[in-house]
Amino acid sequence: MRTTIRHTLVVTAAALAVAGVVPGTAAATDLAASRSVQQLEELKTRLDNGTPGTAWAVDPATNQVVITADSSVRAADFGRLVAMAAGSGGAARVERTAGTFAPLTTGGDAIYGGGYRCSLGFNVRSGSTYYFLTAGHCTNSASAWYSNSSQTTKLGDRTGSSFPGNDYGIVKYTNTSVTISGSVGGQDIASAGNAYIGESVSRRGSTTGTRSGTVTGLNATVHYSGGGTVKGMIQTNVCAEPGDSGGPLYDRSIALGLTSGGSGNCRTGGTTFYQPVTEALSRYGVSVF
Repeated sequence: MRTTIRHTLVVTAAALAVAGVVPGTAAATDLAASRSVQQLEELKTRLDNGTPGTAWAVDPATNQVVITADSSVRAADFGRLVAMAAGSGGAARVERTAGTFAPLTTGGDAIYGGGYRCSLGFNVRSGSTYYFLTAGHCTNSASAWYSNSSQTTKLGDRTGSSFPGNDYGIVKYTNTSVTISGSVGGQDIASAGNAYIGESVSRRGSTTGTRSGTVTGLNATVHYSGGGTVKGMIQTNVCAEPGDSGGPLYDRSIALGLTSGGSGNCRTGGTTFYQPVTEALSRYGVSVF
């Protein structure tokens, strides 16, 4: 996660031009409209066992599968992705992003466990029992979680964790002296919902604080360069850095997701991915408040 200067290679009309055919605007629009959601999902499924350092999601605006390759993807592998997109009849396009896709964990501040620092996502409850949600790649690393780096003030114990595949975990509060708030940085959270493309969102993390941006993709699959694949992610252009993992993604009072990973930083920008929070709430039978 060092830089995010983004270079985009669109393999659609350009690929047809190689064959001597360049569709006009109307023709290109007709081709895009003719691709069904099922066709795009089938193409996306073909990519699910693909190259580490890649991510993909369906872009409904262009009716294409957008494949993003980070800087760890070798030239030969990138070439294969370009060739596959060129042979897709315009159903796919390939983009390059600098930096590497990685879960955003580091040593530091905020919530601590197993030698890692992550960020608390949303406080949740089931009846009178309180928990917090964070990233599963964080909760996989430790059972006990603390509020300080010396790990003397315990918050609670992990009661569930799901990573890879998903990226969420839950910790039950055992420290009765902790004041538990349902808000995020002063923003009250009243409900949970599903993100939509183009939605204006905010993210909060222990490294970079509160940052804002836009949802750019849904149901994204990410092969992290260091290992582990996650599916069904929300994709955004909000920046994040190591230590922000597990932090909340929200649209004002609506909880949307938990920070999973991405590339880039908050000096130059980035691409980030989030576990939809509704799945975690349903899995553990808890609710925001």
